[in-house]
Amino acid sequence: MNLQLPKAIETYFQASNTYDSNLLSKCFTEDAILYDEGSAYHGPTAIEAHIIKANNDLLVKHEVTYVVVKHEETVVTATISGNFVGSPVALDYHFTMKDHKIATLKIGLAGE
Repeated sequence: MNLQLPKAIETYFQASNTYDSNLLSKCFTEDAILYDEGSAYHGPTAIEAHIIKANNDLLVKHEVTYVVVKHEETVVTATISGNFVGSPVALDYHFTMKDHKIATLKIGLAGE
């Protein structure tokens, strides 16, 4: 299995695991959109705020387990664990890239 990731995606998981909001915001294009938990977040500042809020209080950590490139999309499966009901859980992260940064990210349960 090849777990090689584009640099911005690798940095996204690194920043998420270390709760580094400055590094996290640098992963996204200015017009990036995140779809997570039934909501859409527009732009690096809103995306960063949502991810940090969702991850920090629950001490969420990501372990990448699978990567596949489908057309223009990189799909990463990661097991997340932390202080939340149902931990651990596998999620799919659907990334599209623009100019070596994340343009869109859709997060959902693995396999859905």
